Amino acid sequence: MKKLTDKEIQKTYQKIKKYHEKYLKQYGVKLPKLKIKGKYTKDALVLVYLARNYPKTKKVSKEELTGFIRQYYPDTADVQQARHLASQKGWYIASGTRGNSIKGLKLKYGEYKLISLKKPYPGFIPGRREETIDWEETKKKYGYRCATCGSKEGEENFHWPGTITRLVKAHKDPRKPLAPDNIIPRCEKCDRADRNNWVYDERGRVIKIANPKIIKRCDEEVQWEIYKILYNKFKGRNPNEE
Repeated sequence: MKKLTDKEIQKTYQKIKKYHEKYLKQYGVKLPKLKIKGKYTKDALVLVYLARNYPKTKKVSKEELTGFIRQYYPDTADVQQARHLASQKGWYIASGTRGNSIKGLKLKYGEYKLISLKKPYPGFIPGRREETIDWEETKKKYGYRCATCGSKEGEENFHWPGTITRLVKAHKDPRKPLAPDNIIPRCEKCDRADRNNWVYDERGRVIKIANPKIIKRCDEEVQWEIYKILYNKFKGRNPNEE
């Protein structure tokens, strides 16, 4: 990963700020603060890293982004800011994890690319993420336990001995905003495991597939059965001819 100087970070941020003021502010896209109490914010750092050399931006892996952020926040376990900047705050960032419909652009699982500083993220609804989430009340509703494994906050994790449980705000459906009706408390261990691949119910149980690429991880026998179901459903249509 490339290490950026303070001058490079500030220069790129000012470029982003100019584009935001001219094109994106009118759509309700939120510009993250560059610094808080003298320290770079994670959102700003991720946005700057993705916007390097704009408009000639490059694909960036989550691992690369995480490595970059760890230069400023060493304890960072996993960077999620790129995904949140897109769907939550309106920045036009394509994701290989989330899937994208940009013709000619191929992103691998876990890759991101800033597409434009002139257009908001497709389908972005300003203010949608601003709904108030009473986090304490939500955790209390679940008895301060992970909705998936049941580990209690502040106590040893059921499946990871020696690890103290910490609850985080998790999506029930990762394709939708982190709003009051789309949030469940999950321990960090459960939340890190395939969080972008599944849709969960209120009890933390998997009920749907969120990321179609998960099919690639199935046994060939299962893939064949899925193929037959979809072939019949769509009457053998060839998606490449549409």
